[in-house]
Amino acid sequence: MTIATITNASGASVVLSNIGAGILAINVPDADGNLRDVVLGYDDIESYFGDGPCMGKTPGRYANRIARGRFSLEGREYRLDCNCGPNHLHGGNGGFHNLIWDAERVNDSSMRFTLRSGDGDEGYPGNLHAEATYEWTDGNELLIGYRATADAPTPVNLTNHTYFNLHGTDRGSGRDHILRLAASRWIPTDDSLAPTGEMAPVEGTPMDFTSPKRVGRDIDADFEALRFGKGYDHCWVFDNPDPDSVAARLESPLSRIAVEISTDQPGAQVYTGNWLTGSPLGKGGRELHDYDAVAIECQGLPDAPNQPNFPDQIVRPGQIYRRTIKFKFIICQ
Repeated sequence: MTIATITNASGASVVLSNIGAGILAINVPDADGNLRDVVLGYDDIESYFGDGPCMGKTPGRYANRIARGRFSLEGREYRLDCNCGPNHLHGGNGGFHNLIWDAERVNDSSMRFTLRSGDGDEGYPGNLHAEATYEWTDGNELLIGYRATADAPTPVNLTNHTYFNLHGTDRGSGRDHILRLAASRWIPTDDSLAPTGEMAPVEGTPMDFTSPKRVGRDIDADFEALRFGKGYDHCWVFDNPDPDSVAARLESPLSRIAVEISTDQPGAQVYTGNWLTGSPLGKGGRELHDYDAVAIECQGLPDAPNQPNFPDQIVRPGQIYRRTIKFKFIICQ
């Protein structure tokens, strides 16, 4: 088991683990210059195996849901484990987030994690090689690069499942954070949270975060999607997915820490920790509660193998899957 800390010139740091190629801690300065850990996690390293929240880790082969645990590819139907009601979630119980990745330090500021997934793992076709590379800069930017290749066509969707509480992991609620999304459309679902195939406008709904809004402002609204998810657990479609543009911004009014997120992924699942109660004990032995944090999982769109109108998420022999996510931590003025 590998736990690695990367510290930049200012003393801010990121702690990484090869359990699910995950983030254990991100320590950044607040408005008073004090370092705060701004992501949820566990003190007991064993709690990262098989945890429901997928805390800080890299789910795969396919993050998010594949409806009814099946898809067809090149004339053949594949069946996957349905581990979340009637759907397949995050690659199944044996998904990438519950596996030990190989780890290597690239240099003083970067770690690379690699994983080989065999043909038939969790029902997926083809042998897959996956990489997740983390780089921590002196500007308090965490750069995540994903890369994957396969010897047969297979769905791939990699993301990071960190839960942000920018107040500090031992205080406040995710509901008090301010969120903005550069996304004018979202993806409606059925009551099992499987996409219907529609991309709906956010305008005039509680799903509108095109202007900064407190996460909890509308979370209890009488709106079908919020009843289905017990809060926000939905995918937004970015208007301009570009590594040089800010796709999402989350801010704590308490610490005045904000994270600006840039990516070339087409969307992000925003999950407000609606089912955190009952999770393994958090840092400092603290019990976790629903809505303690906000996950912003930049990714391909859910159930894309079954949705012809969604961007293709199939990797074929000779192709290289590449995606990037950047978390930039700043102090609000």
